[in-house]
Amino acid sequence: MRKLYFLLPGTGSRFACGGLWAELKTFELARQICPAEVVTYRQREANTLFLDDVLQTQSLDDVIFVISWGFDVPKLAARLARHCVVYHAHSAEYGFKLPSRVPIITVSRSTMGYWGQRSPHSLIYYLPNHISENFRNLHQPRDIDVVVQARKSSSYLLKELIPALKQHSQVYVVESFIDDLAGLFNRTRVYLYDSSEYWALQGVTEGFGLQPLEAIACGCRVFSSVNHGLSDYLDPGFNGEKIAGYSKEYDVQRILKALQSPQPVEPDEWLKEYRAANITQRLTVILGAINEFFDYRSQGLAPIQDLTSTRLLKLQVEQWINKVQRKLKSRR
Repeated sequence: MRKLYFLLPGTGSRFACGGLWAELKTFELARQICPAEVVTYRQREANTLFLDDVLQTQSLDDVIFVISWGFDVPKLAARLARHCVVYHAHSAEYGFKLPSRVPIITVSRSTMGYWGQRSPHSLIYYLPNHISENFRNLHQPRDIDVVVQARKSSSYLLKELIPALKQHSQVYVVESFIDDLAGLFNRTRVYLYDSSEYWALQGVTEGFGLQPLEAIACGCRVFSSVNHGLSDYLDPGFNGEKIAGYSKEYDVQRILKALQSPQPVEPDEWLKEYRAANITQRLTVILGAINEFFDYRSQGLAPIQDLTSTRLLKLQVEQWINKVQRKLKSRR
């Protein structure tokens, strides 16, 4: 297989976010299948390749560049047009299109559906994010009633629901980085997550939503929004509940009731989809197919015509003409 270069703007605290951690987890799993390295492109880092140097000094015939950083993708795809490029899509709705020569690997079926419509002639694959094995239920006493992370939380959650819950239960609002998130979740009875407002303001989608799934894996009762990638795995009434349900008072009632009951399902069986063994197996198949595609693409054959705005207009005109012709024919 070709070597993989995972392109990241940087790996330091400046770029710290769920997308960075998820990409680095994928990188670690990919290293078990084929040679792989991280390459930064915004800032130089010690003991890490830098894209400018890579493009100037190396033969890249046997390399695949993996791009993933949302707003940087169009520029990177254009800059690397002569090379083999794969887009690892976390979120959607960034507004750009990609040519069919760029395969797309999506972290959720929600994102896969988006790209299936937007890039109908691209190769598209589904590879869920990895939930580390340390996120598991330790079956220990839980001394925290409710946990919510301030970042990405809606104004309703922080300004209305949390103050109301504090009158009846112990609530811990996370406002900084937590070293042992799995440990915190194993001390927690109920975890709240409501990101729909945040992503609406950002103008892009929730690509996956790692923390609600990590909380479920640790045995928390989860109340969450079900926007975008969250709808892949959240099943209200079965493995969690939909937050912001009708009224604040109704939310408080449901959460207080959940504090008195255990998680409705043991998640181990359906969490297998997100564990390392399954993801590594899927990634092996996907990389094999992508390598075959790049072998075939090197023959230089003409791709299927893209659905550009001009082509769509032409197809609409043709559709209208055909419709008129059918009506005229039926009147004869």
